[in-house]
Amino acid sequence: MPPAPQFITTARREILTRPVLSLVQSALPALSATENEAIDAGNTWWDAALFTGNPDWEQLLAVPPARLTEEERAFLDGPVDRLCAMIDDWRMTWETHDLPPEAWDYLKREKFFGIIIPKEHGGLGFSNFAHSEIVRKIATRSVSTAVTAMVPNSLGPGELILRFGTEAQQEHWLPRLADGREVPAFGLTSPEAGSDAAAMTDEGVVCRGEWQGEEVLGIRLNWHKRYITLGPVATILGLAFKLRDPEHLLGGQDEIGITVALVPTDLPGVTIGRRHIPSMQTFQNGPNEGRDVFIPLENVIGGPERVGQGWKMLMSALAAGRGISLPSLSAAAGAFAAHTTGAYARVRSQFNLPIGKFEGIQERLARIAANAYLLDGARRLTCAGLDQGNHPAVISSILKLHATERMRVVINDAMDVHGGKAIIEGPRNYLGSQYRAIPVGITVEGANILTRSLMVFGQGAIRSHPYLLEEIRAVGDANRGRALANFDQVLWKHVGHALKTAIRAFVRNWSGGVFAPAPRAGKATRYYRQMSRYAAAFAFASDISFLTLGGELKRRELLSARLGDVLSELYLLSGALKRWEDEGRQEDDLPLLAWCMESGFATIEQRFAEIIANFPARPVGWMLRLFIQPFGRRRNGPSDRTIRQCAEILLEPCPARDRLIDSVYIGGADEAIGRLTEAFRQTVATQPLHDRLRKARVRDPEKAREQGLISAEELDSLRAADAAVAEVIAVDDFPADDLARSGGQRTGDNPAGIGNAGDTRITEPAE
Repeated sequence: MPPAPQFITTARREILTRPVLSLVQSALPALSATENEAIDAGNTWWDAALFTGNPDWEQLLAVPPARLTEEERAFLDGPVDRLCAMIDDWRMTWETHDLPPEAWDYLKREKFFGIIIPKEHGGLGFSNFAHSEIVRKIATRSVSTAVTAMVPNSLGPGELILRFGTEAQQEHWLPRLADGREVPAFGLTSPEAGSDAAAMTDEGVVCRGEWQGEEVLGIRLNWHKRYITLGPVATILGLAFKLRDPEHLLGGQDEIGITVALVPTDLPGVTIGRRHIPSMQTFQNGPNEGRDVFIPLENVIGGPERVGQGWKMLMSALAAGRGISLPSLSAAAGAFAAHTTGAYARVRSQFNLPIGKFEGIQERLARIAANAYLLDGARRLTCAGLDQGNHPAVISSILKLHATERMRVVINDAMDVHGGKAIIEGPRNYLGSQYRAIPVGITVEGANILTRSLMVFGQGAIRSHPYLLEEIRAVGDANRGRALANFDQVLWKHVGHALKTAIRAFVRNWSGGVFAPAPRAGKATRYYRQMSRYAAAFAFASDISFLTLGGELKRRELLSARLGDVLSELYLLSGALKRWEDEGRQEDDLPLLAWCMESGFATIEQRFAEIIANFPARPVGWMLRLFIQPFGRRRNGPSDRTIRQCAEILLEPCPARDRLIDSVYIGGADEAIGRLTEAFRQTVATQPLHDRLRKARVRDPEKAREQGLISAEELDSLRAADAAVAEVIAVDDFPADDLARSGGQRTGDNPAGIGNAGDTRITEPAE
């Protein structure tokens, strides 16, 4: 379309745009410096496509699937398996409260701390997907070991040096981090400042001081940090602090801003505190302090030119780390719960029937299986985006929040199905550690409550909306003439976009999505149409919220959270659809995909209903109902048939089950998961024999053998299967005297107050 004549543009600007600009300036708060830095960090990706209300599904399907190279696969099948074999999570939790020394040595020797460090700097140089796969597999063995391996590769000095460090910093530190000569930790959280980093009281002052026998320009640091993973064993801290320059040694500013620097822990004034014990997890974690610690200015990551840029650097690094670390732990929990709970529900019988055949149990099994499918689909999609060079901060927030929330769901469901088996502590309890780890994932790297209510939609709207950030920055421009010109240009683009979105939302929702665009995706095509429908509704609801609430939307956390939930579901479901496509549209995975889509659609419609019912301006709420939910909330979640089909996937060996539990570490035949896996195999293998006895109405296998119904070899198979099942459903107990004695020990000698694994006895269940 040709541009409008200048006189029309000028008239529009003066008559229409100027009053709107004045109105917006009075309603919209300016972005703080911290918000600006957070918004500038990272970039947008598929989240921006969803925010348009008309996502191009071909763009999604064209994203190359996340794949491992042969070298990465060999590492996963070799060093990762050998590391897992060294780990005894029960012993670590209740006795040593640490990884075994040989595991620490192995982590360093095999460069687990250098997964993301390029080979030219001595690291492994693996992809983001390989990093995620490694963490995921280790986490199916031990969450604490996975955390120990992942932290140096996510938010920490390594990534910051790699992305922002000077050439000298990279040449010196990266090889030492890669081979474990240096153990890194990152100090961000303070007692006074958690989610509110602006409240940080840790301080650095630019001054002159002595360094290695010479007087140099540097920083005198004072800090108090806590919750620092690897802090108790770290040799180098990446430290975030507020930098001041009262003598103006660097220029004219007193307050320079948040800065990140490298602080060796052996410097005078550094104090490494005693250990925290996070929810009985054994990864190293604790506080540290510094009093008048002097470092040269060259220790600022990126050198003196990077002073004051710490928050932007952190947010940019966190955008990648949050998209890998905790989602990998959550995906591991989903796969682990799918394998163990399905197997246990198959071997455990009540009323002469596997408990997995009861529909109440099947409801939980289906939710576990489908969430495992969803989590891994979203994880893979995010890794694919990261490996393309994206650093999508909004998507990372979505994934961290909803992956850990679904981890809570699947592990709680697994606990419920296992019943007493999962609550009696001992070496045979393979779920206890996963259960105790849930609050850690929910809390770290941004508490889920604030991530949901403030970040996903609050920052997502500004970052990902096609025009909103341009409008906000035009409004905040101190040059009034330029502000009006820029605002006028973007405002009318936004108006045109909003009108198109309104039409799309109206047509697609009144037609039930019949006219919504979708790629040719076989049996999944209908799901894409609904996704297009809901994306248009989301974009329309977002624009109406911006228009009517302005800056007030920032304080309407419940409304913002619900809009964020819709955006999150659209992204997670995109991952499930992409997984189904990338894996070759597997027919036997369709029940899992159906469960994900129907559950997600029900959540989306529920959130829209809540937005409409609670919208502050009631006439606007009525208008929203007309456009996006004219027939009310219609989706009720997965059907009973879909639930039964999903549950059956976990109860029988099949390719769909194998895909769900891929890379779950099983361990040896004398270990809990190995015993469960073998009991599951034997139970399935002997099922035809049980069917034969049931048909003949003979319950005693001995009598069946005497009657010639089964052979001697088949009788042995039944006995072996029964013994394997009894071994699996047995639990541990402990001598009371040992518990009393260990309970009297000092904290630190035996933090758990429980005897060692060798003093356990097995309690056989009563049938």
